[in-house]
Amino acid sequence: MKPAASGVKLTYDDFLLFPDDGMRHELIDGEHYVTASPNTKHQVVSGNLYWLLRTYLEQHPIGRIYYAPFDVLFSKFDVVEPDLLYVSKERAADVLTTQHVKGSPDLIIEIGSPSTRQRDETIKRRLYERTAVTEYWVVDPDLDVVRVYRREGDRFGRPVELACESGDVLTTPLFSGLNLQLADIFKE
Repeated sequence: MKPAASGVKLTYDDFLLFPDDGMRHELIDGEHYVTASPNTKHQVVSGNLYWLLRTYLEQHPIGRIYYAPFDVLFSKFDVVEPDLLYVSKERAADVLTTQHVKGSPDLIIEIGSPSTRQRDETIKRRLYERTAVTEYWVVDPDLDVVRVYRREGDRFGRPVELACESGDVLTTPLFSGLNLQLADIFKE
């Protein structure tokens, strides 16, 4: 594939031509971002979160949790592969296809790394805010911290930062009665 000329926005059609090289490819506002494979702690935290949320959802079948790689198409210029995402039963009919999510999931979870931290907190946060994602969790496995952004009207409110060191518990209106101990999220 030829590199895009300056000022040219890539689209989902271009995205489909990216190599299957083990890297995570994403488009945000038509700009191509590539991220290396995650490290061990990232994978442990991702697995813990998936298991905790999947266990809850098996007992309370209100939606489904998905893990990367799974494309989320917000527009032909915005295609991401979040680490984890949740789609409620109410929203599923509108956004789930046989191939991907086309629209906004209820929850997106990104597990940061030194190479993605700034992008997760700026570019991706703004994308998720403008595309009406209900909640966005930014998980920092280096600091054992989770930053939760919740929709308030047409934007995210001030983030709530929870720390494993403080014994914090993550709760959310998306999962009634769920109390996620940060110690369980970051357990190695």
